[in-house]
Amino acid sequence: GDVEIATLNRPERMNALNTTLVAALNDYFGGLADRPDVRVVILRGEGRGFCAGLDIQEDRASDETPVLRTLRTQTQIGNIYRKMRACPQPIIALAQGAAAGGGLSLLLASDVRYAAPDFRCNAAYIRIGLGGCDMASSYFLPRLVGASLAAEMILTGRFVAAERALSSGLVSEIVEPEALLDHGLALAHDMLATSPYGLRLSKQALSLNIDAQSLE
Repeated sequence: GDVEIATLNRPERMNALNTTLVAALNDYFGGLADRPDVRVVILRGEGRGFCAGLDIQEDRASDETPVLRTLRTQTQIGNIYRKMRACPQPIIALAQGAAAGGGLSLLLASDVRYAAPDFRCNAAYIRIGLGGCDMASSYFLPRLVGASLAAEMILTGRFVAAERALSSGLVSEIVEPEALLDHGLALAHDMLATSPYGLRLSKQALSLNIDAQSLE
């Protein structure tokens, strides 16, 4: 119906981002602008974790040089978050277990985040030899949690557990795992009580006003 549930479905790999999943997410979020029948999206992960980030064990052998291959991979993953922010539907993320690296960024690019008590997240990029500001984390995190916690996460890759995520504003609420989906659906149905274009324009306005230079 009006609410679509998008599930990361690689539980055997903690829903890590491989080439196939990255392409699927780009196609999905990129196509939502042309689907007015879908008014709200719920994003969740199958299994014991939300998303472990980049699947570093995937065989990415190709004829490309390592630099070009890395640039292409990083660009493709980064495009997911741009498409999430650009799509007109509000995105409600439901997270259990770990959200690391690119998985954390999937949460950050969502509009509302609910977490299970076992939730923990980290900006893992710096721990695998990448710049700590990867995958839009240096854009999203300071706006959500403030400069101090953002710097702590980005410069160390430390994990932040559910209670601290809640107190810092990274998530809206902590919900028992068995109630996560119902909780997300209840919020989605509250959103559906609004006018369709009012909901779309409100997401657009919120996204633009985060970066607005002035009231004008």
